[in-house]
Amino acid sequence: MTNYWLAIAAYTIGSILWVEVVRDIYHVLAHVWPPLYRLHGWHHRVFRPDLTAANPEIYRQAHWYNDVPEALVMLGFSLIPGAIAYSTDFSPQWVAWCGSIYTLTFLGGAIARGTGLPGAEEITDITHRPGEFKQLPSRWFVNRTYHWRHHFDDQKAYYCGTLTFIDKIMGTALSLKGKRIAVTGASGTLGMALLTHLQARGAKVIALTSRSQPITLPQQDQPLETMTWATQQEDQLISKLEKVDILILNHGINVHSERTPDAIEKSYEVNTFSSWRLLELFLATVRNNKDIATKEVWVNTSEAEVNPAFSPLYELSKRTLGDLVTLRRLDAPCVVRKLILGPFRSNLNPVGVMSADWVARQIINLAVRDVRNIIVTINPWTYITFPFKEFAVSTYFKLFTKKARFASPSIPQNPLTKPRG
Repeated sequence: MTNYWLAIAAYTIGSILWVEVVRDIYHVLAHVWPPLYRLHGWHHRVFRPDLTAANPEIYRQAHWYNDVPEALVMLGFSLIPGAIAYSTDFSPQWVAWCGSIYTLTFLGGAIARGTGLPGAEEITDITHRPGEFKQLPSRWFVNRTYHWRHHFDDQKAYYCGTLTFIDKIMGTALSLKGKRIAVTGASGTLGMALLTHLQARGAKVIALTSRSQPITLPQQDQPLETMTWATQQEDQLISKLEKVDILILNHGINVHSERTPDAIEKSYEVNTFSSWRLLELFLATVRNNKDIATKEVWVNTSEAEVNPAFSPLYELSKRTLGDLVTLRRLDAPCVVRKLILGPFRSNLNPVGVMSADWVARQIINLAVRDVRNIIVTINPWTYITFPFKEFAVSTYFKLFTKKARFASPSIPQNPLTKPRG
């Protein structure tokens, strides 16, 4: 009996997922096959950046040219599960037609909007409702913020209509093309690798470094746009961070076996508090729908969050940063990703096992699939322990803290040091 109900559930869900896959593939084809784009292009002519319709007549026509044909294609392919059920004598056969019934709701909504039925768009066109965004881009289900990016960030990405897994598979759940991406620790091994691969993806990269000389990537003659900064002077970057789309906090220090007061102060100042101050400064630049949809912070907290790094002060300072990020992203106005990285070869860790170039490629490959906790390591234990740790700590913070609103920039001070005059 259990297997019977499991089979029914699988057929029902499968038939619905199937038509969603068809819809997303149709959408992708509409952007690469000119005959389809001539129909789909009407959809992209409709909306202003605030998602209000530019022209009511074009809005109605767009549904006849794009939404109705799309729903008819979905309806045609929805017959395949029913045909399979019929040929295999699966019973009850009605579950195989759930995809068809599901598709008819889209077809009916498209026809209602095309005929100008009053109120139809408010009920049936959820992802195009105007107004302020109340949510960040969703990870698994397409919401207004996620879909807005397809219209106004990159039409060659964010294709999905309801579920985002096709974008995740294709690597189109986050577009880096044209994004201004600033990377701290730019002169380090991983920083250089990230800048190289981000630029290869079409990003406009910016090097943030404590060194005075400009950063030049290997096999390039022209130096990158470079910003010089120093700890406890992060507020001097606020005007430049306004123009940054993605900030990658990648800098750090490893004092190895030292345990002096100076080593403690230096570890927390560089690894924890400078990143926290930059994070807060950047989040204060998120002010409108476009910022909510497109701005991000990636924080390199290291797998020291859950595993020993054989450098106690490095572990302690990175774990503190990791917990602060977990706490802060409960209320963050934009996406905050964690980079949980295993040992890679660098000046800080010359005996690392992984190459920084390979690590950078994996980070970017996972980011464009909208992974929010990006784990890159050779240690399988981290893939098991970190999700449990992050869930437990996040739940604890939710239960025992109040929801906060951060309306203005605040520059946290390091309690271990006095501000420099």
